[in-house]
Amino acid sequence: LFSRVLECQGLPIVNGQCDPYATVTLAGPSRQTKVKKKTNNPHFDEVFYFEVTRPSSYNKKSHFDIEDVDEVDKMEIRVDLWNASNLKFGDEFLGELRLPLKFLRQSSSYEAWYFLQPRDNGNKSLKPDDLGSLRLNVVYTEDHVFSSDYYSPLRDLLLKSADVEPVSASAAHILGEVCREKQEAAIPLVRLFLHYGRIVPFISAIANAEVKRTQDPNTIFRGNSLTSKCIDETMKLAGMHYLQVTLKPIIDEICQVHKTCEIDPVKLKDGENLENNRENLRQYVDRIFTVITKSGVSCPTVMCDIFFSLRESAAKRFQGDLDVRYTAVSSFIFLRFFAPAILSPNLFQLTPHHPDPQTSRTLTLISKTIQTLGSLSKSKSANFKESYMATFYDYFNEQKYADAVKNFLDLISSSGRKDHKSIEQPILLKEGFMIKRAQGRKRFGMKNFKKRWFRLTNHEFTYQKSKGDHPLCSIPIENILAVERLEEESFKMKNMFQVIQPERRVLYIQANNCVEAKDWIDILTKVSQCNKKRLTVYHPSAYLNGHWLCCKATADNTPGCTPCTGGLPANIQLDIDGDRETERIYSLFNLYMPKLEKMQEACGSKSVYDGPEEEEYSTFIIDDPKETYKTLKLIIEGVGTLEQEHAQYKRDKFKKTKYGSQEHPIGDKSFQTYIRQQSEISAHSI
Repeated sequence: LFSRVLECQGLPIVNGQCDPYATVTLAGPSRQTKVKKKTNNPHFDEVFYFEVTRPSSYNKKSHFDIEDVDEVDKMEIRVDLWNASNLKFGDEFLGELRLPLKFLRQSSSYEAWYFLQPRDNGNKSLKPDDLGSLRLNVVYTEDHVFSSDYYSPLRDLLLKSADVEPVSASAAHILGEVCREKQEAAIPLVRLFLHYGRIVPFISAIANAEVKRTQDPNTIFRGNSLTSKCIDETMKLAGMHYLQVTLKPIIDEICQVHKTCEIDPVKLKDGENLENNRENLRQYVDRIFTVITKSGVSCPTVMCDIFFSLRESAAKRFQGDLDVRYTAVSSFIFLRFFAPAILSPNLFQLTPHHPDPQTSRTLTLISKTIQTLGSLSKSKSANFKESYMATFYDYFNEQKYADAVKNFLDLISSSGRKDHKSIEQPILLKEGFMIKRAQGRKRFGMKNFKKRWFRLTNHEFTYQKSKGDHPLCSIPIENILAVERLEEESFKMKNMFQVIQPERRVLYIQANNCVEAKDWIDILTKVSQCNKKRLTVYHPSAYLNGHWLCCKATADNTPGCTPCTGGLPANIQLDIDGDRETERIYSLFNLYMPKLEKMQEACGSKSVYDGPEEEEYSTFIIDDPKETYKTLKLIIEGVGTLEQEHAQYKRDKFKKTKYGSQEHPIGDKSFQTYIRQQSEISAHSI
């Protein structure tokens, strides 16, 4: 037997390295290829020679004797792949393939690709009790994705969902109606809309429709609707980096330090002091509360824009309830984002493993308290079933905590989008005294320094002589093109920054200290970061005595010499394949085709019959039967066309593809199943 090991593709990378080699075994000791360094696609092209003979002629290492010629059929050639490791535990096993000689006797020469398989346990017979048992639920999804043009009709229909009136007649909303679980629909929809930059208008539209159907402000966004699942999914994708920078440092500390924080007297261990534990827990809650409420400037823009829409819809629907604009946002950012991340940090990639029981208990107590602080409900103590939690919460029954939550919610739900003036009242974000240099609007005016009261809302940045006076100057948020520090050399003054406006007008401001300066820069950058004309370069020093102090350029309209810092992390670019997500949505529509047809019947029934609704149709939200029917017709046509393309692709694949090729290596179970199905179909048709 000659065995030539040719090449491998896509071997796993172990601990950041892959130095593979293969061993080939027939009987007796195995033979080994050379190690290929730093590749997971190695080319070996090495030949091994084996000869099986009768016992009397055994004379070489490559000869193996067997007693009976029939034994040959029972033999198999085995190729094992290994990663050459320099760890003390030895080399890592990557996979194996076993090929019975009986199979090879059917042809004298045989070449094919194989999937590597897990290691055989050597056929040791184990009693079921020896290893214990494991209950496992695995969901496997396989989609074949065509090139973009195949998906255009269905994708365009989905992407215009935000513009359909009413939104319940849109393709995306219909997907949420027919899927068994709203989560099923939310995952591909959110990824598709994020990829094409349409997530904010889509969520705004479905949230607005849900708010209109809500009767009680206390139950706003509390159900598992398509809106709440889509917002959850968006926060998970767009907010992962935000969680990391906000919570990870303190979560790491809690997991490493293991301070005792048990405050339930019944669960207290010997030697533990209840007061000490309460103080430990209070300090942790205080620190986490502070990092969350100070993190508004880091909240991703896409989340802020969504929160702005929620706030606006809730305020318009429940005009008599002044708190609903806050609870609409806090029900997501606290209840469904920060609290779950504190409770199960491993699910949000904040820790690699589930915390130990003591740490897990600490995180549970912190999460409960943070959730209640964020909820802004009137009687906080009544929120707790446990009396010890109500007692502990008394620490936080101060107005400063409610004010901090409201300021945080104001900041993350103020938007730089064009329609931001539609909200009834401007949101005050920050105010205080600072010193400003005159902007020189009068040709002969003195450019002197004066103390002024500055005020920032989500509409404008103003200053006046004293608090409550009429503004002397107002800069609309859309006119803030950059906010950057100013070098001390400009005016020999510390803690200065500059607000750059159109036509090179610059407002120079001195804050009281470096912390205040940073706070103002961060918050001004945050509210203006969506402005279309934001600058990419600026001058870090002032224009004085006929030239820029930084680059010495003489023209006052010379473009900046230094890149803008932005001051905030860029919105994270997500690695999303739009066609893959559209294919997933097609698969869901195809799976739930009977429900789509049932929904069509419901539209027909609603259009011609105005009486009590039939029970089987009552589960669907249909506001406009005619529009919904039109969309359903387009969905069913689009799904039908794609279904035909898939069927044609499978027929062609079956005709052209050889089992054992690189596209379908031996061990490809899905291809084997497909071959079996095809042969059953053809046998049935015969």
